[in-house]
Amino acid sequence: MSTEIDNVHISISNQTSSSYTNKKKPHFFSTLFFHIPKNCEHDMKNLIHSFKVGFALLLVSLVYILDPLFEQVGKNALWAIMTVEVIFEFFAGATLSKGLLRGIGTLLGGGLACLASNLARDLGKIGYSIFVGGLIFIFGAMATYCRFIPSIHRRYDYGVTIFILSFNLVTASSLRGQQVMELAYQRLSAVAMGFSVCIFISLLIYPMWATDELHRFTSFKFKELATCIEECVDGYLVVGEKESHPIIHVSSCKSVLDSKSTDESLVNFARWEPSHGRFWCCNPWEKHQQITDLLRELASNVLSLQGCLKSTFQPSTMMREAIKEPCKTVGLTIGLIMRELGEIIMKKKMGNVETVMVPELQSIKLKLIGLSTSNLGAIESVEDLAIANFLFLVIKMVDKVEVLAKEVEALGKVAGFQTK
Repeated sequence: MSTEIDNVHISISNQTSSSYTNKKKPHFFSTLFFHIPKNCEHDMKNLIHSFKVGFALLLVSLVYILDPLFEQVGKNALWAIMTVEVIFEFFAGATLSKGLLRGIGTLLGGGLACLASNLARDLGKIGYSIFVGGLIFIFGAMATYCRFIPSIHRRYDYGVTIFILSFNLVTASSLRGQQVMELAYQRLSAVAMGFSVCIFISLLIYPMWATDELHRFTSFKFKELATCIEECVDGYLVVGEKESHPIIHVSSCKSVLDSKSTDESLVNFARWEPSHGRFWCCNPWEKHQQITDLLRELASNVLSLQGCLKSTFQPSTMMREAIKEPCKTVGLTIGLIMRELGEIIMKKKMGNVETVMVPELQSIKLKLIGLSTSNLGAIESVEDLAIANFLFLVIKMVDKVEVLAKEVEALGKVAGFQTK
């Protein structure tokens, strides 16, 4: 899970650092690191996170360094240091989820192990070993099988792993007659101490909310797709019979298609985050998941549209001129709508997309449908098929944008976006 979180943060930083700069109110850390350029804000966040981890490690290390505290906790204070290093993640939701899953897994695994040890106490050494060994096999196999279930693997894999580890450690230690209860209590106390320090620092000192990052990342994808759509439509309309194919930058579409794991991880972290800021009453992670799914479908549509430019079968210049004006208008309108939707999500303020721009887009779509049925007539040649395929993809893209506009409006209602 730690590797997954690191990959999510690196992916977001790489894709968003060169495209936008977040505007925030002055903060202590922002003032402290004023010399860092604004276009490197993600580097400043990394630096802040590093200081937060160092501060957390310092606090839990005092338990081991100071004699009065060491006498209370003992050598198990090292478990508090290990806990901080293991569960402290970049996003507050990730830290909270990992800490809670670690605690729940430890309690369940240790509790079941202690219960099994008490039940097998009167069976004798051989019977005790057989009984406990059988339980280790059964619980280990069952818990490992549960890790293959997609829903459990996505959300609770770390907790299941800790459950297996805790159950095996406690039961194996009980076979040698160690003071399991006392040892488990001391280590659990140290783990709870490290978890408390992590949560306090992660949630109260310049918290990095996965929900806010999900908003920024989604807004970024709207703007990138808008540019790519405009390039594809314009590129198809300007290509002549003797002209070379224009260069269309579709890397943004591919990055949107490849962002599924990043989106799911951010949504999963947002599930664990407490209410904060604009999301005091509700957290709109479900709507974000629906919007990101639609964006991936739209990106796939755009890549298909870009494939029309690379096709060996191209329509004549006359046929292009017949659809040039309405298609160019559609491309510009879609670009405007996509950028407006991105601004709505970024600024958390409702716009006039649903009431003004979408009706205009629908009227243009009707013109395209009329063109495909009247001006082009029946498909009698390869050129007719090429232009019909292009119009079909454009109309399909318009439908996707309309659905996106409705979903963003629903997101605004759920998240309580302000009205302009």
